Amino acid sequence: MQIIPSAIPDVLIFEPKVFGDDRGYFLESYRQDIFEQHVGHVSFVQDNESKSSFGVLRGLHFQKPPFTQSKLVRVVYGSVLDVAVDIRLGSPWYGRHVTCLLDADRKNMLWVPKGFAHGFLVLSQEAVFAYKCDNYYMPSHDAGLLWNDPAIGIEWQIPQQEIRVSGKDAVQPGLGLIEHFPYDDYRTEKLYR
Repeated sequence: MQIIPSAIPDVLIFEPKVFGDDRGYFLESYRQDIFEQHVGHVSFVQDNESKSSFGVLRGLHFQKPPFTQSKLVRVVYGSVLDVAVDIRLGSPWYGRHVTCLLDADRKNMLWVPKGFAHGFLVLSQEAVFAYKCDNYYMPSHDAGLLWNDPAIGIEWQIPQQEIRVSGKDAVQPGLGLIEHFPYDDYRTEKLYR
């Protein structure tokens, strides 16, 4: 497993070794010991999967305290542009984002810690997206950030008129209205070490 740092040190890209031949392939999609060596201790409690078509954008989502979530995300089929936005007030990277092309061929994964909003845009005809969470989904604490907030400036790689979002995601607040994540409480070394 290769671990690649991103522009924001707390967000990591995991690229597993894929062993393939004419019969198919094998990979280790998750190993606790390697994960803990690079991130720290995380107990995943829920796995989720979604299927979406080209141009579907899901996000930018997070859960408010005390039900915050970290996610390890990957694509099982197709390809997506995956995005993590630092929403930790006072962070040196506040308001910045990391983008990563996740695809089923490379089988790479993105680690999105607590204190980040997360979303993805489907670039292939269809995509199956899977992720591990370290906290359960809590509808009462479900929240989001506006996907096209100019204060963040995400380049989504396809024209805006081709992007499809849910009614809920179309009316999420801008970055300046998110106030649940003080940096001192959501530093990686405090949460996972």
